[in-house]
Amino acid sequence: MTKNNKQYEYSVNEVPPAGQLVVLSIQHVMLMVVSLCLPILFSSQLNASLEFTASLISLSMIAVGVGSILQSVGIPYIGSKYLCPNLCGPSYFSLSLSAAWLGGLPLMRGLIIVAGIVEVALAPIVQKLRKVFPTYVVGLVVAMVGVSIIKLGTTSVFGLAYYGDAIRTVDIYIGVITLFIMVLSNIWGKGFLRMYCLLVGMVLGWVIALILVPEYWYNLLAVQTKPFFAFPGFGPEFKKITIDFKLLIPFIVIAISGSLKSFGNLLAAQKISEPELKEPNFVPIRKGLIADGISTAFAGLIGGMAVDTSSSNIGLAGVTKVVSRWISVVAGVIFIILAFFPKLITALSLIPKPVLGASIIFSGCFMIVTGLKEMFTEKWDTRKTFVVGISLMFGLSTAMLPELYARAPEFIKTFFTDPLPTTTILAVLLHQIFNLDRLFIKKET
Repeated sequence: MTKNNKQYEYSVNEVPPAGQLVVLSIQHVMLMVVSLCLPILFSSQLNASLEFTASLISLSMIAVGVGSILQSVGIPYIGSKYLCPNLCGPSYFSLSLSAAWLGGLPLMRGLIIVAGIVEVALAPIVQKLRKVFPTYVVGLVVAMVGVSIIKLGTTSVFGLAYYGDAIRTVDIYIGVITLFIMVLSNIWGKGFLRMYCLLVGMVLGWVIALILVPEYWYNLLAVQTKPFFAFPGFGPEFKKITIDFKLLIPFIVIAISGSLKSFGNLLAAQKISEPELKEPNFVPIRKGLIADGISTAFAGLIGGMAVDTSSSNIGLAGVTKVVSRWISVVAGVIFIILAFFPKLITALSLIPKPVLGASIIFSGCFMIVTGLKEMFTEKWDTRKTFVVGISLMFGLSTAMLPELYARAPEFIKTFFTDPLPTTTILAVLLHQIFNLDRLFIKKET
């Protein structure tokens, strides 16, 4: 791990003063809250009771908090020891919903546990990937970490929660103004303002939204109906775990895809935490994947939704130059504590969509540019052009043409699921194929 590096406000192993550590952690918690829309949407799709929804949110938050701590605190053999918090994993959402429709929450829990075990089993393979991840491919993967959150960030800036929602001009104003506050605070701000640019932007953006849109005030009235403190309830659906082999293969495929996404996030976290590394160090990445798999299995075990590493939080760490892993640990603790305070959960879940979207875009910018800079640090040639070009075209097509892949053969669906894992798989394969002649020349000599 790197020592204190002057290019950072706080480096990866440095512990900020207590007050700053808490505020910096709250800044990351504000981004992690974005994923709470998933258990809310999940419950609405099942027409679940308010008690079920509250329990699902609380248990998911506990899983996210435990995963964030496990990833960053650094116990033996588990955790990358980078600032890499968790959140509710969007990759698992559709299949989790299908499992719940087929066999209720017990089936979803069982299959999420299986997915976590699969990710843990895949982790040791990372040790053998050193030769298939040259610098420019690593840069491409890091850039795709940022690209993978474009859809969520952009739709949120426009104030959209569901497909088909109307776009209001005022929401666009709120999103753009919030984004500019964050960016200008980071560019021209000093000390406090620069370090807490995202938190400042979110607070001011929320205030602007409350002034311009009365609806956001009315939404806050829901906070009054919630108890201040409550333990998660455990109905009968939280007391069983089942497995259906019809959905086992799809969940294994998603687990592989989720592993590749976390692999990209951990590579990005390593790049911003230890920029002096000439090539990836796969030991902490392997440990990070083990932590991610254990966290996912734990989420299924306690009855929460599957968890995943957060691209947005890694981007925030890079853009603020605060990469202390202890922020992720404290953010995890705060998330667990919040799980027992329904009023606070409700209030945070009501942050206006445009404000959340601005936060995601703000964080994603750093990841995209960091990856592109990494790609072009070494001499370029035609082979790299085709590796990157073909991988990008097909990777991005999974987001642009989802209806195309919905009609594709099952084999294609397995690997063409999302821009990040698809681009990663193709880049690795094409790099090997396009450099076969060089491999043979080396063997002959």
